[in-house]
Amino acid sequence: MLKQRVITALVLLLVLMPALFYPEPWPFCFFGLVFITAAAWEWAKANGWSQLVSLWAGALCGAVCALMWWAGWLVQSTPRLWLVVGAAWVLGGAVVLRAGVSAWTTHSRHLRLFGGVVALSLTWLAMGQAKVIGSNFLLSVLALVWTADIAAYFAGRAWGGRLTRRKLAASISPGKSWEGVWGGMVGVMVLAWTWRYFDAVNDAAVPSLYTHVGNKSLWLLMVAAVFMAAMSVVGDLIESLVKRSAGIKDSSGLLPGHGGVLDRVDALLPTLPLAMMLYSL
Repeated sequence: MLKQRVITALVLLLVLMPALFYPEPWPFCFFGLVFITAAAWEWAKANGWSQLVSLWAGALCGAVCALMWWAGWLVQSTPRLWLVVGAAWVLGGAVVLRAGVSAWTTHSRHLRLFGGVVALSLTWLAMGQAKVIGSNFLLSVLALVWTADIAAYFAGRAWGGRLTRRKLAASISPGKSWEGVWGGMVGVMVLAWTWRYFDAVNDAAVPSLYTHVGNKSLWLLMVAAVFMAAMSVVGDLIESLVKRSAGIKDSSGLLPGHGGVLDRVDALLPTLPLAMMLYSL
């Protein structure tokens, strides 16, 4: 299992890293479109749709992304869109998680499918716009999610249950602890400060998210980092809620050792649009 996980990770890095640092945005946007299409297929299957409908859902999501690309949305400024999407994630995420696993399947399957396709399409658009801004900006957002996840894992393993016995969301993801969440937030705050420092030292031509947000106030940067880390947890928990309601462990087996594409991008669904919201504001 570990060997499969490492091999899959290396293959993904070999494909995505050159595309990430390529001067033009189209290679990374193309690979992102492929991944989002696969994630939409997984989302439909996890919400009880047949294989045929799930394939059509993936194709529809890919077509929507391609249409936005063709229409030039990647290079347009859309601050109002990201403000609305950001608010929807904060409010909608709170409502969905508060209602719990049992309430998820009471919603219309059509509504759940539509919401997933819209969320995934907008995540791709946010990723594309971030890449247009620059590789340093996009990488800083991706690194935030990776850091939050890794720091939460080690903090949870070291201190989980020692400071508070209450689980983060026992009915959704029993393995997650509050100590893990706090550890993830600390890790992201350290990352944000460090990245901003090196941007200043190296006089980065393209500022990272942290330099852009923390240009005038270090306190604002720390608040934004904690907020983004918290929302990455929301994305993770919502996907866990959907999988638990469907009775599945992984969204698919497309990525050996890692599960499905949705398992790898769940935390990015809120954080990429929210990063663009912070950038726009």
